[in-house]
Amino acid sequence: MWGRMWGTRMGKLTAASAKALSKPGLHGDGGTLYLHVSASGSRSWIQRIVYEGRRHDLGLGAFPAVPLAEARRRAAANRLLVAAGGDPLEGRRRAKVPTFRQAAEQTYQSYRPRWRSEKVAAVWLQSMERYAFPVIGMLPVNRVGREDVLKILTPIWGSKPETARKLRQRIRATLKWCMAKEYVAHNVAGELIDGALPAMPSVQAHHPALHYREVPAAVAKVEGSGASLAARLCFRFLVLTAARSGEARGALWSEIDLEAREWRIPPERMKEGAEHRVPLPDAAVAVIEQARPLRDRSGLVFPSPARANRPLSENTLSKLLRDLGLPAVPHGFRASFRTWASEQTNAPHAVMEQALAHAVSDPYSRGDHMKKRRKLMKQWARFVTSGEA
Repeated sequence: MWGRMWGTRMGKLTAASAKALSKPGLHGDGGTLYLHVSASGSRSWIQRIVYEGRRHDLGLGAFPAVPLAEARRRAAANRLLVAAGGDPLEGRRRAKVPTFRQAAEQTYQSYRPRWRSEKVAAVWLQSMERYAFPVIGMLPVNRVGREDVLKILTPIWGSKPETARKLRQRIRATLKWCMAKEYVAHNVAGELIDGALPAMPSVQAHHPALHYREVPAAVAKVEGSGASLAARLCFRFLVLTAARSGEARGALWSEIDLEAREWRIPPERMKEGAEHRVPLPDAAVAVIEQARPLRDRSGLVFPSPARANRPLSENTLSKLLRDLGLPAVPHGFRASFRTWASEQTNAPHAVMEQALAHAVSDPYSRGDHMKKRRKLMKQWARFVTSGEA
């Protein structure tokens, strides 16, 4: 039966025939058991088994250290385990489950090539070293619970809100990596944890912003300035998408899908630690097209003209606005957009918040609302480029 399931006819091996096999490949013994002969002549037992709808190749040991009879016994035990609803991979997973520190370091290494700043890379691990590792660093990731994460975040949630938000994002990203590797079944630092955290204090700092009626003139003033093409295009893109400065300056060509007319910002570049899909109106697509001549090896849409393969500096856009006498900072244009959307459109609250990549507390309002957001950004682009409400 097992031979027919795999589409091959498999004869039983003997100890002598197994020892005599020299042709590289898989040689079936029946019952999902195979002897694998490598190109170098070494032999090992492999069991091909279906678990939860997926085929897995389980290593059962080297031959002849594991003789034929023992390999058959191990294969039969795995088949019985699966038939009883057990997990044949559990022992293997348990043996290789990393500690939270090890998983965080692996996550850090996987994200590092995407970061454009050594400062960002350094801070990522520093916050884990200070707050997370003393509590859960040595725990296997499958033993980290929601209470452990709350124990880390709660003491600083009110006193250091920005640090706490970013730390939550990093813990969440680490456990998401663990889920992808099948070390954990659930992300205990996921959205469900937010309801158990105390209220986040209001942000005291206010970013200088223009009244939304002044935005079209400001955009035109920047466009007519002597700033670099990268700076002018980046600023225009930032305003049209209501993005944060770092998100716009770090935009990559790989994040842009012109066919879908979307900008997909990955979790590691977002404040909330979740992918953000930004609908691109015609005016934003035009900016992307105008940026094509700037393309270099960095993959950045708006690379710095002064620093090869690097993004525009954090100060570039702020200085540009100051030099033009505009009493605003780049982040302030998000506030201008939000006020405009509230006063000039009938967009639902959740749609406006999602356009700004803000967390939406209402579980019934967490849908992507992409169609409504696309309409909203189209209206905003028309206002920014023409002044028409």
